[in-house]
Amino acid sequence: MLQRIYGTAFSNKKDLDNYLTQIEEAKKRDHRKIGKELELFMFHQWSPASPFFLPRGTVIYNEFLNYIREMYLKYDYQEVVTPQVFDSELFKCSGHYDNYRENMYFATPAEVDKNSPEDLKSSMVKAMNCPGHALIFGSTKHSYRDLPIRIADFGRLHRYERAGVVHGLARVRSFSQDDAHIFCRLDQIMSEIEGFMNLLNEIYKTFGFDNYTVYFSTRPEKRLGSNEIWDKAEAALEGALKKLNLKYKINAGDGAFYGPKLDVMVTDAIGRAWQLGTLQCDFNMAERFGLEYTGEDNKPHKPVVLHRAVLGSLERFFAVYVEHCAGNFPLWLSPVQVKIINITDKQASFAEELKLKLKSLGVRVEADLRNEKLGFKIREAQMQKVPYMIILGDKEVDQKTLSLRLKNGKEIKDLSIEEFINKLTIEIKTKAQLSMFN
Repeated sequence: MLQRIYGTAFSNKKDLDNYLTQIEEAKKRDHRKIGKELELFMFHQWSPASPFFLPRGTVIYNEFLNYIREMYLKYDYQEVVTPQVFDSELFKCSGHYDNYRENMYFATPAEVDKNSPEDLKSSMVKAMNCPGHALIFGSTKHSYRDLPIRIADFGRLHRYERAGVVHGLARVRSFSQDDAHIFCRLDQIMSEIEGFMNLLNEIYKTFGFDNYTVYFSTRPEKRLGSNEIWDKAEAALEGALKKLNLKYKINAGDGAFYGPKLDVMVTDAIGRAWQLGTLQCDFNMAERFGLEYTGEDNKPHKPVVLHRAVLGSLERFFAVYVEHCAGNFPLWLSPVQVKIINITDKQASFAEELKLKLKSLGVRVEADLRNEKLGFKIREAQMQKVPYMIILGDKEVDQKTLSLRLKNGKEIKDLSIEEFINKLTIEIKTKAQLSMFN
C-alpha cells in the first residue's frame, strides 16, 4: 500500500513558530465557526454547497452590495439585471459550452414536449454574466463616442463544484459577484485599467486590506482564438501595466480561456493571501458575438471587452472578510450597531423611547429589556460583538444621559444623547474602521 505524506520545512525556528501561530489563529477565525456563533449563515443537505444567509448575515451581505453600488455611481457603471436560464446556444457561441460545461447546470423543464426531445438539453443555468452582457451591448448600435460602456450585474450564478472541494462560503455552488464588463476601444484600455485600480484601491482601503499583489496571467494551453489575437491582448494588458508603473508578477499559463488577466491577491490580518479582484482582457467575445461600434472613420470596429471584479464572489469575500476581522465588524457592517440594556424595569420606557429615536435615524438597534442580571446581558452582547452597548440606570434616565460600553470593555460615562448620535452617524457614514469613541 502506498501512502502520500505531506511535509513543510522551515529555515529557522522563528518561521516555524510564526507558522504554528498562524494555524492556531486561523482556527479561531474560521468563518464557519464565527458564522454559526453570530448566526450569520447556514447550509442544508437539501441544497448542498448553497448558503442560506440568516437575517444578521443578510444585513452584512446587503451592506456589501450597497457600498459597491455607491462606488458604481462614482465610477460610472450602469447596473443591469439579466436572466438566470438561457438557451445552450448562447454558451456555445461564447465558448463556455466547449470549455466549461462540466461546471455548469442544465435546466430541464418540468414538462417536456415528447415531440421535442431536444428540450431536454436546450437550456442551461447561468454560470457567468458575460454572455448576457454581450447580448445587451449587441442589442443597439454604438458610436466610438459612446465607449467605454461599463455594465455591472449582481445576478446569481450557479456552478457545479465537486463535493470534495466545497468549503463553507469560500467555495460554493450558488453565489453572486460584483461582476462587470467594460466595452471599450483599444486606445482606452490603459485608462480603464487605471480606473479599475483606483476603484480597487478605494474599496480595499475601506475594508482594511492595505497589502496586495498583482499577478499577470498569460495564455493557457486550452484557449479560444488565434495566437495573433492572444499576442495583441497580452501586449495591451502588459503595456498598460508598465505605463501605469504597476508592479506585477507573471503567472504563466493561468489566463482565462478567452484572454489574459490580472489577478489581485490580498493579504489578510494574519498574513494569508487570498485572490479577490480580477481584470481579464478579451479580444474574442466581440468576434464570436459579432459586436461592433462605428469608429471615427465611420467604419465598423470590434470593441475590447474587459471582464472585471473587485470583491469577486460575494460569498467568498464574506468568508475572507469574516476571518480578516475575526467577526469584529466595523460599525457600518455590524448587524446590530447598538444594544440598549436596562438595569431594572424602571428604565424600560426610556429605553424604548431611545430605541425608536435611533431607529428613525437608520441605526440598527435592539433593546434587551429581559429580567436578567446586567452582567449576563452585557456578556451576551459582547459575544454577539455588538459595537456599542448603552447601559441605562436611574441616573441616566433622570439626567437624560448615556453610559456607553464598547465591545472592547471601555466605558464612557455621562455622554449626551446628541453627542452620541453625532459621532455614531459620522462613523457609519464614513465607514470608519475604528470607533469614534476610542
